[in-house]
Amino acid sequence: MTIKKRKTIPFPYKLLAGIIAFIGMFAIALVFGAADTSIQDVWLALTSNTAGDKISMIREIRLPREVAAIFVGAALAVAGAIMQGMTKNPLADPGLLGLTAGANAALAVTIAFIPAANYFGIMIGCFIGAAVGAALVFGIAAARKGGLSHFRIVLAGAAISAFLYAIAEGIGIYFKISKDVSMWTAGGMIGTTWKQLLIIVPFIALGILVSLFLSRQLTILSLSEEVAVGLGQNIAVIKTVLFIVIILLAGASVALVGNMVFIGLMIPHVVRAIVGTDYRYIIPMSAISGAAFMLFADTLGRTINAPYETPVAAIVAMMGLPFFLFIVHKGGKAFS
Repeated sequence: MTIKKRKTIPFPYKLLAGIIAFIGMFAIALVFGAADTSIQDVWLALTSNTAGDKISMIREIRLPREVAAIFVGAALAVAGAIMQGMTKNPLADPGLLGLTAGANAALAVTIAFIPAANYFGIMIGCFIGAAVGAALVFGIAAARKGGLSHFRIVLAGAAISAFLYAIAEGIGIYFKISKDVSMWTAGGMIGTTWKQLLIIVPFIALGILVSLFLSRQLTILSLSEEVAVGLGQNIAVIKTVLFIVIILLAGASVALVGNMVFIGLMIPHVVRAIVGTDYRYIIPMSAISGAAFMLFADTLGRTINAPYETPVAAIVAMMGLPFFLFIVHKGGKAFS
């Protein structure tokens, strides 16, 4: 009796399918919304200099918004994948482990104490806040004997996130800037401009490129640090660079669209079920899948109750919380 080996689809075909799905979702996001637009309107907006109310709306409002969704979705998904690989923690996510809360608190501090700060200054503040938030979480989680456990990190992340959100709220109330902070951190792409994208997108692109360059090292690191050392890898340098990449991706995302949790948790798990455990495949597929998912969530937020808008953060949370509980129930191995 012969056993037939299960045929696996080569990664290039999976990547191509992901790219096609992403392009299709991008087209849907540009066509559908509160304003009644057609495929022809979108085509003219992208390929010609034709003027018109609908075409101008697509170019100046909807297009930058969807570009923001693409880069934020890709950034958070890649950041989550890196965090899960580095910590070997299936529950790792920038929003759950203090990074976005730290960036949020730093944003409030910047607005309160440096009101003249431009967009670049606010982004730098978010980078610093993300680093502080992550350092606090991992510092507290490692303070107890026995090393870092998955659930101890999550508990520390929940506590530190609540603390940092409280700081941001307190600063907002005391300095009477609650409205400004809330509008910035509500978790959505409303009001995104091309000027903001020109500042933020290069940092996100750089972070994703560096993560792709280090994807092989991350794969080995996620399996065994001893093997990585045996292969001559400088673990301290690799972890430091990857940690900086996570801060860049999470900080830039908060500076652009505010708080957004669960994307970095969900997307890498789903991607691993499709492409396996090799981060040379996980990183690019996570970037594409995260971008497509964020486009889907933003389109849903704009159309589910049009002409009113449902916050994208709420939509992502409604999908992400059951996913999080499912992963916890399965011990982090639901999609392994």
